[in-house]
Amino acid sequence: MIDPRFRRVYPRVMSQTPKPFPDLAVEIRGLNKIYGGGGKRPAKQALSDFSLEVPRGSFFGLLGPNGAGKSTMINIVAGLVNKTSGTVKVWDNDIDTHERQARCAIGVVPQELNFDPFFTPLELLEVQAGLYGVPKSERRTKEILDMVGLADKAHAYARTLSGGMRRRLLIAKALVHTPPVVVLDEPTAGVDVELRQQLWRHLRELNARGTTILLTTHYLEEAEELCDRIAIINHGKLVAYDTTRALLRRIDNKSVTLTLAQPLTTVPDALADFHAVLPTPNELHINYTPSTNAMQGILDAVRAANLTVTDIRTDEVELEDVFLQLTASSSQHAVQ
Repeated sequence: MIDPRFRRVYPRVMSQTPKPFPDLAVEIRGLNKIYGGGGKRPAKQALSDFSLEVPRGSFFGLLGPNGAGKSTMINIVAGLVNKTSGTVKVWDNDIDTHERQARCAIGVVPQELNFDPFFTPLELLEVQAGLYGVPKSERRTKEILDMVGLADKAHAYARTLSGGMRRRLLIAKALVHTPPVVVLDEPTAGVDVELRQQLWRHLRELNARGTTILLTTHYLEEAEELCDRIAIINHGKLVAYDTTRALLRRIDNKSVTLTLAQPLTTVPDALADFHAVLPTPNELHINYTPSTNAMQGILDAVRAANLTVTDIRTDEVELEDVFLQLTASSSQHAVQ
C-alpha cells in the first residue's frame, strides 16, 4: 500500500509534474566524507566509498558502533553536511542537482530536541508546514497530532510536555510535508519501555501506509523487531547489507536444552558426538551447527539412548550476535 498523498502533496509542494514512484527511496553511490583537520588535529575520513540502496516502502535499519559514520551519512542525505565525493539520491532526486526536491522528499527526526519550548505543538507543526510551502488546504496538523497521541496537548506549551511526548512531537514535525522517506536517528534513546512500544506501534502504522523508514538505533532488539532489511556500517564502510532474516542466518550456531524425565550422571554414548553437557542431572545441553547437524539427528540420538524428554528449549541467534561478529571482523581489518 502506498499513501496517495505522496503523489498529490509532494509534487505540488515541489511545483513539478508527478512522476512514477522510484524503486529506491534512497540511493547512495561511492560516498566519501573527509573532515579537514586543524592545528595538530589530522583530517578524518568518516565515510569511505560507501554505497547503499534503501528500497521504497521498506523499514530499513542502519546499525553501527559509535563513530562508525551513521550520523555523517544521515546528515549528508538530509542536506545538513556537504559530502566530499559520491552521489546521493532521495526519492530519485540528486541532492546536488535537485537539492530542493530531495530535501522535501525526506523528513528527519534528530536525536536532539530542537524546537521552541514556548510554542504549542499545533503552532510548531503549522510553522514547519509553512516552511515547506504546504498550502493551508493540504495541511494535516490535527491528523498528525492525533496519530502520535498528542491531540489533547495541541495547545499546551512544548516546554510542559514530558520527554516521551517531546519525542513524539519530533516525529510529528518530520511528517508535516508528507515526505515519502522518514529518517529516525535514535528515536527511542533514553525513553522507557512503555513509550518505546508506543513509538514502535506508530512507526509500524506509518510504514504500513507506504512511508519508507530509515532507522538508526543502538537497541539491536529494536532493529530486529521492526526492520525488514538492515545495513551495518563500521569505520565508514558498509560491512553487511541484507534482509534481517538472512543476516540472522549468517551465524551457523544454535543451542538446545532438553529437560529429561530421568536424572543422569554422565552423557550417554549415543550423544557423545554432539558434545552434550549436563548443566543439571535432568538437563542436557547441546550446541550444534544447523548446516551440518539437523535437529532430527539430535532427537534420533536421544531416542537411541532411551531418554524421555519432557521439555525442549532452543536458543536462537540474535541480531546482537551478528552485529558483534561483523563489527569485530571489520575492526580487525581496519587495524591491519
